[in-house]
Amino acid sequence: MTLTGQQEEESSLDDVGVMDFRNKLRRCVELNKKGTDQPVVSEGEKEAEETRLFSTYYHQWKGEDNCYNTGTYRIIPKFYHKLPSEDEILLQKVREEARALFLQRRSRDLLGNEELQHLWFLLDKHHTPPVIADEQMINYTDFLKVSTEAGTKCKSFFTATVFAKLYQKEPHGRISIMQFFNYVMRKVWLHQTRIGLSLYDVTGLGYLKEIDLENYILELIPTLPRLNVLERSFYSFYVCTAVRKFFFFLDPMRTGKIKILDILACSFLDDLLELRDEELSREMQESNWFSAPSALRVYGQYLNLDRDHNGMLSKEELARYGTGTLTDVFLDRVFQECLTYDGEMDYKTYLDFVLALENRKEPQALQYLFRILDVEQKGFLNVFSLNYFYRAIQEQMRRHNQDPISFEDVKDEIFDMVKPKDPLKITLQDLIYSGKGDTVLSILIDLNDFWTYENREYIVLDAAAATSDADEAEI
Repeated sequence: MTLTGQQEEESSLDDVGVMDFRNKLRRCVELNKKGTDQPVVSEGEKEAEETRLFSTYYHQWKGEDNCYNTGTYRIIPKFYHKLPSEDEILLQKVREEARALFLQRRSRDLLGNEELQHLWFLLDKHHTPPVIADEQMINYTDFLKVSTEAGTKCKSFFTATVFAKLYQKEPHGRISIMQFFNYVMRKVWLHQTRIGLSLYDVTGLGYLKEIDLENYILELIPTLPRLNVLERSFYSFYVCTAVRKFFFFLDPMRTGKIKILDILACSFLDDLLELRDEELSREMQESNWFSAPSALRVYGQYLNLDRDHNGMLSKEELARYGTGTLTDVFLDRVFQECLTYDGEMDYKTYLDFVLALENRKEPQALQYLFRILDVEQKGFLNVFSLNYFYRAIQEQMRRHNQDPISFEDVKDEIFDMVKPKDPLKITLQDLIYSGKGDTVLSILIDLNDFWTYENREYIVLDAAAATSDADEAEI
């Protein structure tokens, strides 16, 4: 085979995925030198030739043509860069390496533990007297002194804007050192977390897909002491449980991806990382969706409902959820609107169902339930929709030998509570703005909730009487 043939074989795209690109370029340079009988060149010249070849092949394989040399492209900067396809292995590797280096550089710009300790030392050294209630304060002049000694990494924190944000009309014109230090710590934590999440952002567009977030949480589990009680066999169910909360609340339109900024802005990561506290009380854990007791509770309920042990829930099995008083009409609509497999619900779909019913005051939960109640898919609830679901409540009342309350009374009360813009239609926004959306939807889907609402005055009186009796007993 001729030397030219070897070079063509070296530049073949088919070899990119199986050979180290750097070694290939070096070999190509050596072959060029040997073919012309030139003396061995220095390392610097090899590097320069290697860079030239890389640039040539990169632009050639990227598919750039002469249109990039026209006048228009010199004037208008390129603002869209298409993501490399699956078969463009070189471009993918270059993109991944560039992102990794960028994130490493950003990580090095953050304050480390020693630098934070040094910052606290400087704040303590330059605090501005007098000390009030054991809380050290600092005025703007001393604030700037700390800035000059703290180093370049701290410059972004020592601005007039930050000082003004933390200023609370203190008579001596000072801010709390502790509040400022906590502000710095929070900012550093947010940047660290953003970099950590970005490592799982495969596309580099600022989003995490479901599989990306699953990988992040799976690798986070060993760092959370309060999750040590979980068996490894339960990890996949725990990850599914945790990820569903993020996607239920942060991706209500079901796009399959969440902005990293939205993850940082919500409190879910705080709740998750709270599990690092080894002294976290049992009560705090039970109220935290991400805790081991909470995850085991939800999964245990799912297993208890699954009577035939096939790993899925039928409508009859789901009817036993909670107090077992959800109406058949509502359950029918759940199975019509939600993703099912051969008419049965899997664990992921069940988690959305639980999150909606346990957080009915939240807009995302109201949206989930509204979609189910919107039988005609018109984007609003009218008299027909309300009556369609309320008839099931009336039927349940008859089964329990209770006298059904007339629909007209309930309908009027619902419209009085919501006060919609259109007196004949109730939209999702009407429910959210009224602050009564959870009450309205609850009395239409669950007999127990309807009974609680109808007897709310008696329940309050009974609770007050019980409190009074307890106070008298103590006396």
